[in-house]
Amino acid sequence: MAVTDTVQVEYEALTEGCGLVDRSGRGKLALTGAGAVEFLNGQVTNELADLRPGEGRYAAFLTHKGKMLGDLRILAVGAPGGPVTELLLDTERTALQALFDTIRHYRIGYDVELHKRTLESGLLSLVGPGSAKVARGAVAEAGGQAPGALPSAEHAHTAATVGGTPVRAIATAEGLDVLSDASALETVRGALVDAGAVPASEAAAEIVRVEHGRPRYGVDIDDTTIPQEAGLNERAVSFTKGCYVGQETVARLHYRGKPNRHLRGLRFAPPAAPPLAALPAHGEELRLGERPVGHVGSVVESPRLGAIGLALVRREAAPGDTLTVGEHGATAEVVALPFAR
Repeated sequence: MAVTDTVQVEYEALTEGCGLVDRSGRGKLALTGAGAVEFLNGQVTNELADLRPGEGRYAAFLTHKGKMLGDLRILAVGAPGGPVTELLLDTERTALQALFDTIRHYRIGYDVELHKRTLESGLLSLVGPGSAKVARGAVAEAGGQAPGALPSAEHAHTAATVGGTPVRAIATAEGLDVLSDASALETVRGALVDAGAVPASEAAAEIVRVEHGRPRYGVDIDDTTIPQEAGLNERAVSFTKGCYVGQETVARLHYRGKPNRHLRGLRFAPPAAPPLAALPAHGEELRLGERPVGHVGSVVESPRLGAIGLALVRREAAPGDTLTVGEHGATAEVVALPFAR
């Protein structure tokens, strides 16, 4: 179907103002105990040993063969200048069980306690260039500090209040995330809307994500993917840290080889677009000539760019090439990412 008036308004808020997206459904866990940082550092791709309270990292967790089981955000909590007392983790819901199982399986011998937080916590995202203005109007740092002191570096975070409710304010590439108790979610949401945030659907947020070329685990990447194939090395992988599960494969590919696949954009051509209903489905085969080179990942109808998508495709499918999609005669141009520049 074509972009609706509602999605158009939400998209404009997310790209020109400040949209408010409810991401409470993401999987959320916490680790406590003196061995939490050391333990998790041996399981994920990014460096955690130097994490200080108020800092965070993005990382992946892998099989022993270097294939992704999921990706996650890791936030270090504790008093400023003191030790890390808790690690807050959030991941795609589809990867939550794998993360939970990994922690339970490998934590033996470490002083680590695992806590479920998915249902207990709400997560709201302020997205767009107007996010800072909304945050200044709604978010106050705990202890009475000025709202201007809220974190700005990606993954930095601080205890704060919204509408008098304790929250954790987390800087993102898109704006600001607000983590709260689930019981306070509606109070927090109301205060952010009163400050100027426009409620936006997940569908509208997905358009922005695809435009920026950020893959989503379970949609664009999965347990066959090595981080470098998805363009995640810069964001999620440290090549100077100690050992972690899957490190050998990741390091060997980085230093000695070239990935067989790359994350690319797809710009769908008529008659596939518009309308969206005529677009290929997730998982449909992509072919360069007669050779299969990948499968369709995300597909969205962008108000600005038309019908676009993401896919992991073999390296011979270069930007500018035209691929055949599925069995219906649709075609797509391969595009370098991100779409939005």
